[in-house]
Amino acid sequence: MSETTIIAMGSAGDGVALAPDGRRHIPRALPGEVLSAEGRLLRESPERVDPPCPHFSLCGACALQHWSGAAQSEWKRGRVEHALRQAGFAEAMVTLGHVSPPATRRRADLSILRAGDGSLTIGFHGAQGVLAIPECRVLRPEIMALLPRLAAALRPLQALRQRADAAINLLDSGPDVLLRLDGKLTPVDIQRLADFARAEGLKRIATREGVAAQIGAVRHGFGRGVVAPPPGAFLQATVEGEAAIIAAVLAALPAKLSRGALIADLFAGLGTLSFPLAERARVLAYEGDPEAVTALDAAARAAGGRVTAGRKDLIRQPLLPLELAKYAVVVLDPPYAGAAEQVAQIARGPKPHLIYVSCNPVALERDARALREAGYVMTSATAIDQFLWSPHIEAVVGFAPPKKERA
Repeated sequence: MSETTIIAMGSAGDGVALAPDGRRHIPRALPGEVLSAEGRLLRESPERVDPPCPHFSLCGACALQHWSGAAQSEWKRGRVEHALRQAGFAEAMVTLGHVSPPATRRRADLSILRAGDGSLTIGFHGAQGVLAIPECRVLRPEIMALLPRLAAALRPLQALRQRADAAINLLDSGPDVLLRLDGKLTPVDIQRLADFARAEGLKRIATREGVAAQIGAVRHGFGRGVVAPPPGAFLQATVEGEAAIIAAVLAALPAKLSRGALIADLFAGLGTLSFPLAERARVLAYEGDPEAVTALDAAARAAGGRVTAGRKDLIRQPLLPLELAKYAVVVLDPPYAGAAEQVAQIARGPKPHLIYVSCNPVALERDARALREAGYVMTSATAIDQFLWSPHIEAVVGFAPPKKERA
């Protein structure tokens, strides 16, 4: 009888085994476990636990509920450490700074499916299609409580024919809903959504075509900045995770900044980091999304001018060495693919202190290698686990320039 031994955990949260034709990836298997040729578990890992959610076997949203929390957090921390060591920082040590608890995720991307009889299912994609989720151990209770009422409100809409999506952000002003429908809203649909928003106290319901119903101002605070986020705007996954990222970024700043020091916040989004950084120095915040820049600019002006917002597509048009020369610190918080183009420009010119916020260890390894080759020294590294029961991990890494270029 052929047996399979799991030798490691893959980046997607699946078990990795060696096979004659290469590596095999086996979902929901753990390192050290042995499986039969038919897939039966012959030897169980001592780190295997009972999944806390009854929907785990069907729902596609969580990958690691069968693994003890301590083991998976250590694995995630180790992924960041491995990436930095592979990049050339051979003695890199990564601290686990935070693990977000259950029921704290404040943003949700949900699928909506209408059956032939007109009934509606709202939930996550699972192995057998869209799975209704009467309970979820990850999302904030405010979001979960809204879902059955949202489904009832969407059921009569003519603009929802077969499939749709809903993105819900829990802002300081309450749940903010963005619908991606497969039809065009009718006047009756718009009235239904307005009535639902009013009944639920929702400040705004939007679609891809624009705002469908608004009964008040949306708002969300970052430090001293109060932003009016556009529909579907990016937020860090949890309040606690965001606070940990901000704390790690501030801790990675140089101990002393000159009176006129400038900080560049690149890929600034809505100003998650810009406003906290402005407590230490003036901040120029660059972002490519026009709606986010508009919201950030308005909040920056209202907050008193320590933050200046600028629109720039940093993937296609990174800041050049001459532009970077005026900054004492550059903070990078790029998308999942990383910031290869911008890092290349930083490596070529006068070298500021650098703080890199990463959500992808693979991209972090690539970009950190370029910084190491340019002479940068790693000063701190913190892993932040705000994606409970998933393989995703955030990291905040501080880099100091070569001694000869330090202010």
